Amino acid sequence: MPNPPEYEISDDPARLDVALIHHWLSTDAYWALGRPLATQQRAIAASHNFGTYLTSSGRQVGYARVVTDRATFAWLCDVYIDPAHRGRGLGGQLVDAVNEHLAPYELRRTLLATHDAHEVYRRAGFRELARPDHLMQRGPR
Repeated sequence: MPNPPEYEISDDPARLDVALIHHWLSTDAYWALGRPLATQQRAIAASHNFGTYLTSSGRQVGYARVVTDRATFAWLCDVYIDPAHRGRGLGGQLVDAVNEHLAPYELRRTLLATHDAHEVYRRAGFRELARPDHLMQRGPR
């Protein structure tokens, strides 16, 4: 009999360890350092969330969330893998699971921002913006 996979990905919101997600992001993720717990809770409540879990214990080891209208647009954000579980392809698997979930919506565009994981996202079908001058932002640079 084959061994069960070591990790599983789920979008069940009841499985999310919100305190752990907040700890990861607010202390170790360059884009969310210092993010207050209340802000993270609001972000989770308004997003479609995905977790990566150890199959043996159910302990969460990864997280990603998507903000989407499920019709034309999605923003993939807060992709994070616990440092003890990095280097096993989990980030790519998590992004692939998000892409599979979004596929039926036939979105025109899914965006994300990254400082250091371009190759992970390229393997999942993302590419640099063709016309970055078409995008604008409001808020801190």
